Amino acid sequence: MRLLILGTGGMANTHAMHFSLISGVELVGAVDVDDVIVRAFAARHNIGTTFTSLDDAIAWGEFDAVANVTPDAIHHPTTLKLLAAGKHVFCEKPLAETYAKAAEMADAAEKSGLVAMVNLTYRNVAPLQAARQMVTDGKIGKLRHLEASYLQSWLVSKAWGDWMTESKWLWRLSTKHGSNGVLGDVGIHILDFASYGAGSDVERIFTRLKTFDKYEGNKIDVYDLDANDSFTMTAELENGAMGVIHASRWATGHLNELRLRLHGDKGALEVIHTPEYSTLRGCLGEDVEKAVWRDIEVEDVETNYQKFAKAVMEGGQADPNFRHAANLQKVLDLSIVTDRERREIAVSA
Repeated sequence: MRLLILGTGGMANTHAMHFSLISGVELVGAVDVDDVIVRAFAARHNIGTTFTSLDDAIAWGEFDAVANVTPDAIHHPTTLKLLAAGKHVFCEKPLAETYAKAAEMADAAEKSGLVAMVNLTYRNVAPLQAARQMVTDGKIGKLRHLEASYLQSWLVSKAWGDWMTESKWLWRLSTKHGSNGVLGDVGIHILDFASYGAGSDVERIFTRLKTFDKYEGNKIDVYDLDANDSFTMTAELENGAMGVIHASRWATGHLNELRLRLHGDKGALEVIHTPEYSTLRGCLGEDVEKAVWRDIEVEDVETNYQKFAKAVMEGGQADPNFRHAANLQKVLDLSIVTDRERREIAVSA
């Protein structure tokens, strides 16, 4: 598979590193609007050809697939061009800023017959994969309740840098700079983490969004600090379970933690993932009577990068695909509506 990297910011280095380790994958080109940046990126990853225009890269055409690591708002127009050119696409999340655009991308992907996959990175978490399998195998019985959280503290701690002085953080707090807040940034991750682990999509939601005061006048330079910082979502799943999904950037004591608890009528599971570790615990069988939890060992799983390359080189379906990511975006879009109108909304309506 000859791969083109589109967009050469920070996350593109992760894509290049992972794909370069896969047998049969060759990094053949890179594209960025800044010639100096794209040449430096190409030198770093031993990529021979660079472009400052996607149109020029498509005209060249010597590639089979593309890792689309452009900013969120650029995913839609660039991906449609690539699909029209007959190229397989591995796109960063979110698929687009709105459900309408994401659905258009999913339609185009399905019509093309090409491999079109979204990098929902926490699918790479082995304990999540194992938990889902146990749920679908009936190990915890009928799922009744779930709790899911994505907790960050970069508005409290400077462990990741000083958000008050760095544009890479400030834009995430400003709606006019394209941010949908914590809902748009990590909401898609925890929504997928929860629904995938539960083995069921979200059917009904009621979401509340909250923006906290962060600075005098809530404005720093050109950035209005008006994007949501926390959200809570009451969700009912298609399988009948219900629970709460929430996220915050004010979660003091948690640099970057995802947690999922799944409670069935015969047992329960808990997945915790941080940059340092991933764990799976279960309360199963006779342990249910005394609420005893035990660690569960899991095996390694294929990464999204490996799954995409395999689908392109050997044939097969991409998972998570564009349609799934579009449906997640629909839930996020409707979350803004439920907060504004203060009412529950059916996702399938």
